[in-house]
Amino acid sequence: MKLAVFDFDSTLMDGETIDFFAQELGLREEVVAITERAMAGELDFYASLVERVSLLKGLPHSKIEEICKSLPMMNGAEEVVAGLKARGYTVVCFSGGFRDATKPACEKLGIDADFSNFLHAEDGILTGAVGGEMMYSNAKGDMIVRLQNLLGISRENTLVVGDGANDLSMFAYADIRVAFCGKPILREAATHCVNIKDLQEILKIVE
Repeated sequence: MKLAVFDFDSTLMDGETIDFFAQELGLREEVVAITERAMAGELDFYASLVERVSLLKGLPHSKIEEICKSLPMMNGAEEVVAGLKARGYTVVCFSGGFRDATKPACEKLGIDADFSNFLHAEDGILTGAVGGEMMYSNAKGDMIVRLQNLLGISRENTLVVGDGANDLSMFAYADIRVAFCGKPILREAATHCVNIKDLQEILKIVE
């Protein structure tokens, strides 16, 4: 049995979910700037997430659901999931983003499970608060160890794919570590780098 864990934003999905949300409020540039610094490892991930989500206060949750239905999947996303499952992998998504986005996307892609955060809303309106197990810089590493123990899978049989600094913690527990169009800080920790936006390139690594 093998385990493949993918990041969501800018990995399985072509873009950052929160940037799409912020665009609705005319705050895209402000949020993008914070996101880029967080993914480069220049800001604490938790603090940056809380700051960015606070800017979404007042956005209707119905708008969130509408946006999440049309998020663009990365080129090759369906093919890489199908290809890995055909090779005996359990495929999972870890996201420092939001369940509103990961749940429908992962169901569409055939991913076995998704772990992400939740946007808090009252009376159908975002309060600017966020909660969940993927809010911290070490969260993905902690979760991958729990999954490996639960499924009885070693690091030798674990593949991880991500693009930013908050993926570093899960890179520590896998022998195959793919930086997908990754930030320099993640590329340094990777065993493989894919520099084009085509997830099918990963199938060449596991053949």
